[in-house]
Order: sequence, then structure tokens, then C-alpha cells
Amino acid sequence: MSELQRTPGRAAPAATAAARLLLPALVVLAWAVVLVQPRAGPPLFSAEAWARVGGFVSRLAGMGIPGEAAFARGSSWASIAGQALTTLSLSVLAAGLAGSAALLTVHLAARPGAEGPPARLPRRALGACVRGAYVLARSIPELVWALLMVLVLRPSPLAAALALGIHNAGVLGRLLTDVVEDLDPRPARALAATGAGAAQAFLYGALPRMLPQVLTFVLYRWEVIIRTTVIVEAVTGTGMGSALRFALSGREFTTVTVVLTAYVALVLAVDLLSAILRRTIRG
Repeated sequence: MSELQRTPGRAAPAATAAARLLLPALVVLAWAVVLVQPRAGPPLFSAEAWARVGGFVSRLAGMGIPGEAAFARGSSWASIAGQALTTLSLSVLAAGLAGSAALLTVHLAARPGAEGPPARLPRRALGACVRGAYVLARSIPELVWALLMVLVLRPSPLAAALALGIHNAGVLGRLLTDVVEDLDPRPARALAATGAGAAQAFLYGALPRMLPQVLTFVLYRWEVIIRTTVIVEAVTGTGMGSALRFALSGREFTTVTVVLTAYVALVLAVDLLSAILRRTIRG
């Protein structure tokens, strides 16, 4: 028996060593797969590749570009400011949609507490369906959702907001399900014992305790959404994503500089505001 008890102790260091070797092996394998692919461009880290990078950066800076650079014109900044407002509005709308959808369905997705009465079959089946919907929503990337929304709603701000909202509803639903299942189930069970329904028990027994975490998770996802909004907008033809796509397709490199500068400033502003709001929520 003592020999059997010592076996797990010897196996753990071996498993740890294997795990440490696995990651470098996967990295090397990934590089090998990429590098053996046929390339139309110059080899990686070659002089030609660096020359191309340098040429692209110089064009972004306006060097060798005929005429006045876009970033030297006030009208360019005024135009991108309006599109930045559209991008910001879309990100807020998408975060609100995702948070609302997750919050309205999480009490159905969460499994009952271990100490509570067993759930009936219809309730368990409904919970499995909601959790499956979360998996589906977050498994499909925002860009694919955007392509699907464009087919249904045509290119529009609403298509972009729904694409971002659906994907992030799946992510938030998964996170909030864990929050609900980790709560002490006794307050909700006490409400149920007085005759409250499942929705009322969640509303008065669980929601007040989990609300700070809900808001924190929504703010974290907002930071992610603002980074992906520009990609979705390139598909749906709105906001800064549309401006970036047209500037790249027209090889208007100084306009690309304006869009990227404004985009980075917007992302930093959202990160700062989100951090301030999270500190306020935590008190």
C-alpha cells in the first residue's frame, strides 16, 4: 500500500516535465508547418521583407506620397471623429445586448445547487438547451456572425451590433453561469420555500449578490468588443472599419494613419473608462 501511495508522487514530476517539453515542441512544429508552405512573398526576416516593411511605414508617414498627407488636414480628423463615435456607439450597444441576453437566460443555464432538490426533466432539458446556445454563440467568431447578419439585414450598424452581441452573449453566459453556480444556494432555496418561483428566487436571492461581478464581466467584454468592432465594421460597411477598408483598398496610406491613430486613441480611452468604472463598482 505504501508503494501505491508513493506512485502518484513520482508521476506528478514526470507529468510536469512532459508538459514543459510539450509546449516548446508544439511551437517548433507550428513554425515548421508555416515555413514549409509555398510563399509568394520574400522569405521571413530577409532583407527584401524588411525593405517592404520600411517602405510601408514610410508611406504611412507620408514620405514619397504626392500631395498633402491626410493627417495634415483637419477635415480628415473631423471625418474620422464622426466614424469613431459610430464605432463607440456600436461597441456600447453590443456590450449591452450581450449582457442583457446573458443575464436574462443565466438562471435557466445554471445547474441547481448540490444541496437543493433535484430539477425535473423539463428544467434540465431547458438548461442544456440554453448552455448549448451559449456554446454555439461563442464558438462562431464575430466576423462569421457579421457575414451572416449582412445576408439577413444587409450592411448596416444593426448587423454589426448583433454580430458582436451574439458572440459575446455566449461568452458572458458561460462566465455568469459559473458565478451563479458558485453562489450559496440557501437564500434562493429559502425564497423558494416561501412559494417564490424560480425567476423570483433568482431575481431576489441571487442577482443582488452577483450584480457587481456581472457589471465587471460586461466591462471586461466591452474592452474586447471595442477591439473587434473595427473588424466587424469592415464587413458591415460602417464606422472606422469601413473607413480603414476603403483607405487600404485605395492605397491611401496617410488616411490609414489617421484611422489607426484615432482607433488606438479610442481603444485606450475605453480601457481607461472601463478601469475607472470597475474600481467604482468594487468600491
